[in-house]
Amino acid sequence: MTQDQTNFKSILLKTLLMAGLVLVPAVALASGGGGHADSGVILKDFLYRCFSFALMVGMLAYFVTKPIRKGLKARSEEIEKTLADAQAAKEAAEAKHREYSEKLAKATEEIVVITDSIRREGELEREKIMAAANDLAAKIEQEADNKASSVVAKARIELREEAANLAVELAEDMLKKQVSADDQKRLVDEYMQKVGELH
Repeated sequence: MTQDQTNFKSILLKTLLMAGLVLVPAVALASGGGGHADSGVILKDFLYRCFSFALMVGMLAYFVTKPIRKGLKARSEEIEKTLADAQAAKEAAEAKHREYSEKLAKATEEIVVITDSIRREGELEREKIMAAANDLAAKIEQEADNKASSVVAKARIELREEAANLAVELAEDMLKKQVSADDQKRLVDEYMQKVGELH
């Protein structure tokens, strides 16, 4: 017997008790002999009315309880279905929560791995850049030294040439001042004589 059936029977019993409580005073009043009518007729009338009332209550109970039972059963099934759906939804939500928690944990681990990888790559790249910068600085320094050396060597050559030119000019000036026209003529004659001897 279901809970709904038990509740219905309890309500029916209470209704019959209330009807009995209403009818008992009426019976007592009717049997009091307050009128000219025969007490047997009144009792028959009362019993007939009680029977009619009980028959009406019984018919109502018979015809009304079926739809009420069906309605209560349908409502009970609907509540059970709703509870089952709610339980399934709760389990699905818990499964999703577990899935997302696992994904979040994996994502956190991946972020840590990626961060470490990026940091290592950054350090390696920094070391490469520093090594390339040191190599470039050494090359620039070597080129600067080579260029400075070549500039110094060129400057020395130019200074020597200039010094030689100045020495020649000074020698010419000194010769011009010290050598007279007769000396020049004599030098030319000696030079011509030497050239003639060579041929």
